Amino acid sequence: MTIKIPGREALDIQNIVFDYNGTVALDGKLIDEVSRNINELSSLFNFYVITADTYGTVQKELENTNCEVIVIGKENQDVCKLDFVKELGCSTVLSVGNGRNDKLMLKETALGIAILQEEGLCTETLLNSDIIVTSILDVFGFLKDSNRLVATLRN
Repeated sequence: MTIKIPGREALDIQNIVFDYNGTVALDGKLIDEVSRNINELSSLFNFYVITADTYGTVQKELENTNCEVIVIGKENQDVCKLDFVKELGCSTVLSVGNGRNDKLMLKETALGIAILQEEGLCTETLLNSDIIVTSILDVFGFLKDSNRLVATLRN
């Protein structure tokens, strides 16, 4: 999806990278409607969920979802997430997260979205993002209607 935003370089989003806990899941359980939305949009974007899998539930929760799950180690999670989006090509990635380990990923990708839901939002991560939302469903709304992004980001 190419998004032309007045006063800003056009975005060419091909890859969506989600953090798991606090972003698409709450306490290890997938948030309602996430799987349906990913499956609905999976012909337009490549979806990835990257996580240290704190609750050990990610594989089961996402088993019927058209996304690739990447489980990372407990150490240097921020760097692991950054390295992953660099492998995809940061300029093609929209990333979403809430934790401190998401701050580098959100800063370096073409569009970084910080999310403030029940598990909170790290201030450093907020400061490294382009947009803040209060629901994961807002992110899917941006993907379905790019004019929402234009309205939020135009100069």
